[in-house]
Amino acid sequence: MADLRTFNVVVLGIGFLFVFTAFTTCGNIEQTVVKSLKNGTFTGSAYHSLGIIYGIFSFSNFLAPSIVAVVGPQFTMIISGILYSGYIAVFINPSSWSFYLTSLLIGLGAAMLWTAQGHLLVENSDVSTINRNTGIFWAFLQCSMLFGNLYIYLAWTGKTEITDANRRILFIALLVISVLGTLSFLTLRRAWQREEALTEEEGTILQLLGTKTILLLSSCMAYSGLELSFYSGVFGTCIGATTQFGDSALGLIGLSGIVVGVGEIVGGGLFGLVCKNNRFRRTSVVFLGMVVHFVAFYLIFLNIPDDAPVVFYTSTQQKPYLTPSASIALLCSFLLGLGDSCFNTQLYSILGRIYAEQSSPAFAIFKFIQSIFAAVAFFYSGYLLLSWQLTVMVILGFFGTLCFFVVERMHNVSADLQDY
Repeated sequence: MADLRTFNVVVLGIGFLFVFTAFTTCGNIEQTVVKSLKNGTFTGSAYHSLGIIYGIFSFSNFLAPSIVAVVGPQFTMIISGILYSGYIAVFINPSSWSFYLTSLLIGLGAAMLWTAQGHLLVENSDVSTINRNTGIFWAFLQCSMLFGNLYIYLAWTGKTEITDANRRILFIALLVISVLGTLSFLTLRRAWQREEALTEEEGTILQLLGTKTILLLSSCMAYSGLELSFYSGVFGTCIGATTQFGDSALGLIGLSGIVVGVGEIVGGGLFGLVCKNNRFRRTSVVFLGMVVHFVAFYLIFLNIPDDAPVVFYTSTQQKPYLTPSASIALLCSFLLGLGDSCFNTQLYSILGRIYAEQSSPAFAIFKFIQSIFAAVAFFYSGYLLLSWQLTVMVILGFFGTLCFFVVERMHNVSADLQDY
């Protein structure tokens, strides 16, 4: 049984590796791709598309546990993978209506996919393996930041514009990769008991939302949504729009995505696989994540022009405090990935520990809060200057870390009393 559970976790990680190689690469470059389109009839905005995705994602999380319970986690992920592939396919021949329609559909698919993933991860883990399995999954998932972005770096460095041929070649390849990831879910083997009807746990989302633990953790979950939108869509756009990077700007978008992925993988390995499930370890990792992110935000503030997120048809006009440096930008990319892994691995760990018997609704709440704040961030990203976006993240990041400490302490005290 242990080997079967490990097999399922690895397959889960490989499937997400392929699907999100396509989606995260797309998210990293799509605003830059949209800006390059010469199609006069296309009026879409990648920021708005991503905002729609995460907005629908957030509210669909209320339905997702019921869908997973009825359809089953494996088949749910296959359906979701098809919806992800449809979104990627739109960029081969973009049109505004299909762009926004698939944005709506992938939002629903994302809620089902991540709820099913959380369900399977917990069902294939126990108290002694939840941190290890989270680390294994997280490492596979974050490898998705490497391969598509590596192609962008190699193929687009030195280019001043993205041609239709460049775009089609990239997105056809990403579509094939996404389909392969979807098909890999067929190889999952049953290590969980089939739920014949809606279980009591599937109806507890609203009850959990009102609990003290979830209310406290919600600020940390919300912060993870803001920084998710920043590293996955905004920061790459900022690099591509920075005038001082010249002809290397487009290639740097891909290289930045790779380095973010390296930071995620290092964090997943250190804090998931190496660290034991220790009551004091989680707070240390989250505190480290906060410090790492705050250092990255300060360096970005100094290194990137303040108008970088909001320019559309032109490059940046403002000058930052420092002469923009590609090395500093890539260092910030690594720190963004490392800090993100700190928060996410520990949120997975603490939810898996506290809500082992209510995994689907607990992870649905996590994704609901995370995605709704990601949606809000994507909508304001095209209007707020960089310094304001960084300020919002600093405030929420500090408050979220403090609340995480309170929850960890609260449940450690409860555990000590039970042991006594």
